[in-house]
Amino acid sequence: MNQRSEESLQSSSASVPSRPTSSWISSWRAAVLLLVALWGVIYMMDLSRPPLLDDVDSVHAEAGREMAERGDWVTVYTNGIRYMEKAPLMYWSIAASYKIFGVKEWTARLPLMLGVIALVLSTYLLGRYAFGAAAGFYAALALVTSIGVYLYTRFLIPEVLIALWFTLGYYFFLRILDEERPSRFVCWGFAATCALNVLTKGLIGLVFPVGAIGLFILLTNNWRVLLKMRLISSTIVFFAIAAPWHVLAAIRTPAQGAAPSFLWLYFINEHLMRFLGKRVPAGFDTAPLGIFWGLTLAWLVPWIVFLPQSLQAVRTAWRELRLFPANSSRKHNATMLCFLWAFVILVFFSFSTRQEYYTVPALPGLALLIGSWLATEATTTSDESARRYGRVSSSALFAVGILAFAAGMFLLSVSHRPAPGVDLADLLTKNPEDYNLSLGHVMDLTPQALGSFRTPLLGASLGLLLGTGLNWLLRRRGRPNAANLALAGMMVVLLGCVHFSFIKFSPILSSYDLAQAIQKEIQPGDVIVVDGEYHEASTLNFYTRTQLHVLHEPSGNLWYGAKFPDAPHIFETPQSLAVLWNGSQRVFLWADHENPKELAGQNVFLLARSGGKYIFTNRPPVHSRAETQPHDRIRSWEAALPKSQRRILASL
Repeated sequence: MNQRSEESLQSSSASVPSRPTSSWISSWRAAVLLLVALWGVIYMMDLSRPPLLDDVDSVHAEAGREMAERGDWVTVYTNGIRYMEKAPLMYWSIAASYKIFGVKEWTARLPLMLGVIALVLSTYLLGRYAFGAAAGFYAALALVTSIGVYLYTRFLIPEVLIALWFTLGYYFFLRILDEERPSRFVCWGFAATCALNVLTKGLIGLVFPVGAIGLFILLTNNWRVLLKMRLISSTIVFFAIAAPWHVLAAIRTPAQGAAPSFLWLYFINEHLMRFLGKRVPAGFDTAPLGIFWGLTLAWLVPWIVFLPQSLQAVRTAWRELRLFPANSSRKHNATMLCFLWAFVILVFFSFSTRQEYYTVPALPGLALLIGSWLATEATTTSDESARRYGRVSSSALFAVGILAFAAGMFLLSVSHRPAPGVDLADLLTKNPEDYNLSLGHVMDLTPQALGSFRTPLLGASLGLLLGTGLNWLLRRRGRPNAANLALAGMMVVLLGCVHFSFIKFSPILSSYDLAQAIQKEIQPGDVIVVDGEYHEASTLNFYTRTQLHVLHEPSGNLWYGAKFPDAPHIFETPQSLAVLWNGSQRVFLWADHENPKELAGQNVFLLARSGGKYIFTNRPPVHSRAETQPHDRIRSWEAALPKSQRRILASL
């Protein structure tokens, strides 16, 4: 047996330690069962709440609904207007879910939740193959309990699906590296994952794996691997999957009138110009670079404390790959590939427009490095340094837990439960400069507003203290496996508190309550107008099933589709709104301020208020006070009447 074969066997049996760990970790059935159970508790419980949010969440949910309703799986529409900026796979999955289960909140979210468990199990598969059973389990455990993956599946963005295709793609590539004559299944599997990623997020689905693998080949001087990848047939498989939608979309969406072609919009505007920060129309802000890199580390809390020692394996792998490129082990190949996986994504977006969640696809690579080290710590008895590093990291984490508990107790002491019926928006500040970040609204919280979150704040504070403390204690007693499970249990509690807080905060981010108020009043032929951009109130579109009119020039999501000659007339001006308001139709106006200047001097009734947003109407509502939302979350239109009129109405 040659040296490479011996080292491959050694790396493939990395789960056989000098002292065995808990037997269930080595059992794939037990490991998968626990991972699925954690996924079910964290991701599938209470899947219908909170309601869909304004902006990208309900925009994408509506795009899937219109796709299912129209039966057109090529041209994407939202609010009745072409929406061709994004790749279609997520819309296909949402539309398919609607077709099977009906149009509901949980059916909109189901494809992403299935994507999470597929990602977790794929990470386990890759980790088990490359580093051993314990490493695969810990890498998957870190992902399923990480705060980043959880937060960015709370609304409908495809990052978790991108991470899934990357994970499977790198698994196939490692198989190609390891096998003398890779099968067609392995080579074509890699090509298929690249194609599916292109259908999920565009060209980065090809750029990132090609970039990481290209760097790997360059650094290791292992050009022979290209001859093993069946490049001709794999390229055919890639185009057979990725090309048809792009070709059909180009044929069905040529340049028309003032509307540029799909090819210009998708490849030039949405890829090249967005990377250069020159996309038309402007409006996609970028997260500051320091925040972008810092939050990447935060997305793997609490497991990120083990990353520094995990990176030592990268240095070891690099030394071996440089000195013995032809005989490098599977473990070292995988270590270097996981590092380059994350490195390419982080560097790419450091020179481009970016949002903080753009690094979610890099998390599996980092989790695999961490999982490999956690397995080493748990299985090594001869190397005390691994245990020492674990104790140092757990001490640092415990210190953070103590500080977080102290901060939580202080916030509890200065906050008080708000009076019943108080709108949370009245207790917040407004910081529009922070809304460039996807979580920017968190900066609006005040001590008064925190009174609405006392229960989850207490739960999170206690969970962090007890979880980090138990982890520290168990590691000092030489029980790292139990310590890791303690951290996982802590994250179940913490993410449950995040979910509860998200539900409480959702009226600020969603117009669902306002949509419910409109649904009680709306009749065929009535008009809903948004005083602002479409995405600011897109929840109304999804829940009322009514096309929204927009008191704003075409921009954002609707800019491209509005240029087509057959685009519906939904863009209003102050003058056209005045005509509508005084016409025979009932008009509902959504606004995020109490006195819209466009309604000055008009006959106005307040239908509803929630989350700092309002619905005004030009006709008195017909429903009584008893039919308004409970706890005064939505205030009746009667509150806008003079006292004398309210007395007359009450007597009736």
